[in-house]
Amino acid sequence: MTLPIDKPHSPSSSFWSSSLNLVLFLVIPLVVFLVLVSTSSSLFPLSSPWTWRFGNSVSHSFASYTSSLIEETPTNNSNIKGSISNGSLTDSSFLEAGTDYSASNISFSDAFIEKETVQLDMSKNNESGEIDVSSTTRVVKRNSKFERVEANLARARSSIKEAALVRNLTSIHQDPDYVPDGPIYRNANAFHRSYLEMEKLFKIYVYQEGEPPIFHNGPCRSIYSSEGRFIHELEKGKFYRTEDPDEALVYFLPFSVVMLVHYLYEPETLNTDAIGRTVVDYIDVIASKHPYWNRSLGADHFMLSCHDWGPRASSYVPHLFHKSIRVLCNANTSEGFNPTKDASFPEINLLTGEVEGLLGGPSPSRRSFLAFFAGRLHGYIRYLLLNEWKDKQDPDVQVYDQLPKGVSYMSKLKNSRFCLCPSGYEVASPRIVEAIYAECVPVLISDSYVPPFSDVLNWNSFSVQVAVKDIPNIKKILTGISRRQYLRMQRRVKQVQRHFVVNATPKRYDVFHMITHSIWLRRLNIHIRQPAAGL
Repeated sequence: MTLPIDKPHSPSSSFWSSSLNLVLFLVIPLVVFLVLVSTSSSLFPLSSPWTWRFGNSVSHSFASYTSSLIEETPTNNSNIKGSISNGSLTDSSFLEAGTDYSASNISFSDAFIEKETVQLDMSKNNESGEIDVSSTTRVVKRNSKFERVEANLARARSSIKEAALVRNLTSIHQDPDYVPDGPIYRNANAFHRSYLEMEKLFKIYVYQEGEPPIFHNGPCRSIYSSEGRFIHELEKGKFYRTEDPDEALVYFLPFSVVMLVHYLYEPETLNTDAIGRTVVDYIDVIASKHPYWNRSLGADHFMLSCHDWGPRASSYVPHLFHKSIRVLCNANTSEGFNPTKDASFPEINLLTGEVEGLLGGPSPSRRSFLAFFAGRLHGYIRYLLLNEWKDKQDPDVQVYDQLPKGVSYMSKLKNSRFCLCPSGYEVASPRIVEAIYAECVPVLISDSYVPPFSDVLNWNSFSVQVAVKDIPNIKKILTGISRRQYLRMQRRVKQVQRHFVVNATPKRYDVFHMITHSIWLRRLNIHIRQPAAGL
């Protein structure tokens, strides 16, 4: 039998056959891939929802806190180690409709959508070019805590901005305890929305470094009681405090300037350098042990002081003075207080540590004289007031450097329609809160003073502000206020009182929560971008 003879392979036919297989192998997967891309492009816009857009961006090189203060210049440089956007929001304009919030354009839902990528099985072994759906692998990249914190802030900014468009005198939000209402607020609806967002989101990390009595401690029974009470409430940890620094929005520097002065200041030398060195050393410690100070140059950190020397203590660390949130009773714009980033809080003199017996007073019809002040010579403004009114013995404007024996200071407050609150050596005065407690319309006599919570409260609606040069005209100014207008102002003093009351256990909307809200608002002004990996 003759065996069949195999035909020799033609080089050309072999080439075309292998080429055709190669083309099919490459083209079919490519066509499928293009179809998938075309379909996904129609479902999802090309612009990424993950792009943060901020107006008025201010960038800094995030070197250690000891580096020299860097001038703020607009930049879009993406290669810097980190950047911070400190918006143009001032306290008073924050809640105004139409304010540029410098907030991200990211939507609420997009901020929390997990980015997903799908890896398709198109390995060499899958020569048919078909997608093996059973082999599909889904890789989910979850946002870091840092990204979630910033996304939450973006949502809050947008929510408050939307609420600010409602110009009603009464908030439209529901609240079982209190609904802000009336002209005592710059924008009741925006404040209420902001307060509710704060309760949901705000977290404060308290650095544990430092020992009492200078750290984690403060006076609770003195003219500086508002400093001590706030520190102690944070230390208790019942409100806003977190033990996880990565989920915090702000970081508290828990030193007490009152205690620094008490233990380190030597009056005979008039030298405060020991106080300054302690503050510098403390910032050095927390900056070397934790990444958070260097990440923002202290912009998301805050200190709190009711001592006159609070600004001076902060000046020893330039970034603390110029960038950090400083919560100060001595809110003097002529001495570096910046309402955009710093917060004013009230000076409250609690001799017993409690407010019992201080709140309330007679009705307006039972208040027997126009205005009252009693206080020793303490600064230039008081000198002018005492010099002008003390010896006049005017029954309507009663001004004393020292009350007559047997006359009650509190009784005088509660029987006066207006209470004079001149600055002392520094701008703040405990008489403002004393007047509000006594339901007496406060008359602020000061220069360069930013009243507490003025980002939220409309002080013109419940107080009178008299320029220093107008001290001789006090009676004329006050008698020029009609009876009807006075009654409105007095009712508003009673309403605003809740925001200044100190409670043994803080209650919603009281002074502790209002101080916290002032810090919250400043944090909303800041956007911190996470440093790029490896930088």
